[in-house]
This record gives sequence, structure tokens and C-alpha cells, in this order.
Amino acid sequence: MAGRINDDDVKAVRDAVPIDAVVSEYLQLRNAGGGNLKGLCPFHDEKSPSFQVSPSKGLFHCFGCQEGGDTIAFVMKIDHLSFSETVERLAAKAGITLRYEEGGYNPSHQRGERIRLIEAHQAAAEFYVRALESPEAEIGRTFLAERGFDQDAAAHFRVGYSPAGWDHLTRYLRGKGFSDKELITSGLSQDGRRGPIDRFRGRLMWPISDTAGDIVGFGARKLRDDDNGPKYLNTPETPIYKKSQVLYGIDLAKKDIAKASRAVVVEGYTDVMACHLAGVTTAIATCGTAFGNDHIKILRRLLMDNGSARVIFTFDGDSAGQKAALRAFEDDQKFAAETYIAIAPDGMDPCDLRLVKGDDAVRDLVEPRTPLFEFALRQIVGRYDLETPAGRAAALDEAAAVVAKIKTSSVQREVAVQLAGLVGILDQEFVVRRVAQLAHWARNKGGDQGDRGGRGGPQGRGPRGGAPQQTAPAPAFSGPALNLRSPAHRTERELLKLALQRPALVSPAFDAYGVDEFTAPPYAAVRRCIEEAGGAEQGIADDRAYLGAVLDAAPDNTVRSLVTELAVEVFIGKTIDETYAGVQLVHVRLRAVDRRIADVQSSLTRLGSNVAPHELAAAQSEVWVLQQYAQNLRVHGAAAL
Repeated sequence: MAGRINDDDVKAVRDAVPIDAVVSEYLQLRNAGGGNLKGLCPFHDEKSPSFQVSPSKGLFHCFGCQEGGDTIAFVMKIDHLSFSETVERLAAKAGITLRYEEGGYNPSHQRGERIRLIEAHQAAAEFYVRALESPEAEIGRTFLAERGFDQDAAAHFRVGYSPAGWDHLTRYLRGKGFSDKELITSGLSQDGRRGPIDRFRGRLMWPISDTAGDIVGFGARKLRDDDNGPKYLNTPETPIYKKSQVLYGIDLAKKDIAKASRAVVVEGYTDVMACHLAGVTTAIATCGTAFGNDHIKILRRLLMDNGSARVIFTFDGDSAGQKAALRAFEDDQKFAAETYIAIAPDGMDPCDLRLVKGDDAVRDLVEPRTPLFEFALRQIVGRYDLETPAGRAAALDEAAAVVAKIKTSSVQREVAVQLAGLVGILDQEFVVRRVAQLAHWARNKGGDQGDRGGRGGPQGRGPRGGAPQQTAPAPAFSGPALNLRSPAHRTERELLKLALQRPALVSPAFDAYGVDEFTAPPYAAVRRCIEEAGGAEQGIADDRAYLGAVLDAAPDNTVRSLVTELAVEVFIGKTIDETYAGVQLVHVRLRAVDRRIADVQSSLTRLGSNVAPHELAAAQSEVWVLQQYAQNLRVHGAAAL
């Protein structure tokens, strides 16, 4: 049985896979200053980016939810993997062969479940692609050709074909070493009378990948009249496939979505293909389910919800498409991006539109024109007879309830004014008041929870996008909470950031500082971790190994989180050099000296005439020495340390 992964191999994996490259597979990152990058946190909802990545340190930290760590910690949390599964996955990405403590290499049947299921899907995708070239798959090739997709298009999207027999894929994957249990768990096979059989048979196959590019499921299109199954059959819910959390084409579109700050949401696999081939490379689709909250989270992380972001929904012009548009509008307020709807005048979907009118028509279709809220309101109002007072009143009642869900008051008012025009009510202020009243009732009924995800939560943001303004994680510490309005706490924080991020600037002086020189208990805990890791001087030769040692020395997750926070946080100062470092060193030491002087003098005052002569002389001598030291620090700065 394989043992734990060799420590040197774990370190090699950490060093070989850049954290910014891994994180960028899940969200858009932008320059945060000081060599750091920032983005919307994937672990909690927020409107402004408080998630920072330090490529040079190999660490991430969110100042909103306090999650932090290295590349391995990020992948473990976001993909719900074990430590060994994560290391194995990253090692495969980096081309590193892992060794195990008890000897030998990891046998395939002992690899983590997620990795095994993904490997099974990758093997299945390759099997399906080859099967598309077989004589039996002529019907599938014809289906593609009739919709304007040639062999190159099929290859680009890795479209394949599942043979019509009972267990072609099952036998193939068994031969690759996959167990029956793995095949059933993956959803590629299902239970038959005599054992597992193929779930997909005689169908055109589209592989569905997650944001990282791993194939996690398939979409299968019926080709034959004697197939009694549904038109489209998707992979069932599995440990790696949740239809509400995947978007078809996201692996191909994510870079262009982030680059263009635009996403086009279509309804089907062939629509995604048509859009991409027409040059709309930001197109994605849901997989057999409505566009929902989890899909929004995926797009928000890529769009970063900046002011110019656009999300364009394309729906069929039929009633089902209109219902889909209204459902999308229900979630519209969860985007900071502007949302639009695009429906071809003749109701064609992008695939048919490209086939009939060409690529230009597809590109023209998805140019933003009709705001989604306007379309939704027109659909609601259109169901009523606006020629009668009763019809106008009923239309207003239904539509106003929708407008009342808009959270931003200025936008809510603007849309309410437009609603008045749609319904035909001349008194715009009456409609505005009606909408505001409904919004007020809704808040009182449900409890106004506020914006839980906005602006980095209760901590706020500090100057230059740096530290939170009030409290850092303190539950695990005794003593007063951090107060960054305190000059002492601010300076201690800067000095610890220097010790973690730029140890060469504060070594060896920093390593002579006692834990008691840090007045905030959380900072004292971090200072102790640095001490146990061998001191800041260890970071000069190998900063990543040093940071790893500091993290390993942390007694709990609260301290560990604070270490990652300090290791990626931007400095307050503009120029970070020896002079800046010297100022922080001096201020922390000077306050410690002044505190000691005050303590000794206070003790002497309390004791009064009861102090022994030799104790009085020693105390007075200590005060004199400390006062001289403090004076030298004030006059000569870091040179006096």
C-alpha cells in the first residue's frame, strides 16, 4: 500500500506550479500593486476584489473571508480534494513523478477518487472521438455537417460518438484498469442485468469540462428514431459533475471572457460551437438546466464585475425561451455587470442563424441592444390589456413587484420611470412611489440582511488596497483585538509584513526582537511562528521554504490565516527599501523601550519608600540606560539598533 508522498516531491510540486497560473483557471486576476494580483474571491460572494495572490511567495489570501494558503491549499478548497489528491493532480500538470515514503510509485487504483474519475472521463472522451470516425458514426458526422460543422470543428470541440452496443466503452475502460465501481460512480456506465453497461449508446457526444479544463461529464444528443431516450441526455450528478455548477465551453471561453469583460450565454452545445466558429469566443451554455446562482458565481469571478462588463443572453423566441429570459432576470441583480438579451428577429438560435445567414449574422446578434430588465418588463406588461384601467393596474402590480427587487435605489427609480411609460401611466412619480413601497415591504418581511458580500465585508479596505481598517482574525487570541487606527499596531503589522515578504531588509535585526515587543496578541503569535521557523534570516536564501516553515509553525488556522494575510498584503509605504524597513524597526523597538521605562517607573512609584536601596539603584540604572538607548534611536534611527 502506498504511503505518504515524499516531502521533497511535495516541495517540488509547490515550486513547479505557479500559484497565479492555477488561480487564473478559476477567476480573473488583475494587478494589485507590489507584485501582487487581485480578484473576486471564489470562496465567498463579494462585489469588490479582496482576494490577493502573491506569485513571488506562492501564497493567496482573502481579506474578506480570511481564507489563505499556498497553491495546494487553494486547489484543495476549491475542488474539494484531499491533500494527496491535490498534490497528485498538480504533479501531473507539472510532469513530476511522485515517490511515496513506503517505497514504489502510487498504483493507479490507489489514486484519489476525483483524479480517477477525471482520468476515466478523459479516456472516454478519447474513445468517443475515435469512434466518430467509424462507419457506424456516419449518422453523427451527417448531423454535424448539416449544421455547418466540419471535421476540424468536431476536433476543436472534441465531439465524439458513443457506439450503439451495450458495453463498448465499459469494456474499453475496464481494460484501462478502471473498476466497475469507478465506472458506475463516474456516470459513464450504469447497472445492467449482468453487470455495468454503457450509459450513452448511439449518440453524438460533447465533453463537458470544468473551469480548470478537466472533463467532468458529457452531453449526448439522440440521433436515431428508435432511441426512446430524451433528445439530450447528460451525465447524472456525480462526485465531480453538478449540472448547476458547470457551463459548457467555459474552458475554451474563460480567457476571452476575462479579456473582453463579456460573456454570451446560449442554450445548447451546437450554439456554443456556432458562436465560437463565428468569432464569438465568449459563448458558453448551461447543461440541461436553467441559468442559476452557481453559474452566476462562475461568470462573476471571470468578469470581476467591473463597470464595463456585459452578459448577453440569447434565448429562442418561443415561450420557453421567454420563460428562460424571465428566470435569468430574477437573478439579474446578482451581477454587477450589465445584462442584455439577444433574440434573432425570426427566432432562430445561433446555430441555425449561422447556417442560414452566416458568421456575420451571429456576431451581429450578440451585440448588446435590449437590456434584460426591459425585455422582462415588456414580457410581463404584454400579457395585459393596457387599453383598460384594470389591465394597466394589473400590469403595474406584477411588473412593479419585479422592479422592486432591484437593490440599487438609483437604478430602481430609473427602471420604475421606464415602467410607467411601458404601462402608459403619465404620473411617473406614482409608479416610483409604488415600487419603493413594495421594496420597503419586501425588506421588512424578509429582514434586510444588507450586502453580505460587498466591499470586503465589515472590515473594509485600507489605504492603497492594503490592510483591513478594523479587525484581523482574533477569536483564537486572548487580549485586545487589533485596531489599525493604533500607530503601534500599524507599525507592528508593517514590520511583520517586511519580515515575511522582504526579510533581507530587516535581517538580522528583526530576529533579535522579542515576542513581547509586539503588543497585539495576534502579531505576537506570528512573531513566535517566525522564531520557530528559524528567524527571518532563513527567508533570504529560500523565501518559499521559509514561508512554508512559518505556516507549519502556526498553532491553528487562525494564526495560519494571519500569516498568509501578512505575506500577501500590500505595504502602506510607496517605496519599500532599507530606509522604510529601518523606520519600522526603530518605531517598534522605541515603543517597547518606552513601555519598559514606564513599567519600571510605575513599579517604583507604587513601592515608594518600601523599595530596598540596591533595588532602587538597579532600577534607576536600568531607566537611565533605556533612556539613553531611546534617545539614540530617535537621533540615529536604525543605526542605533
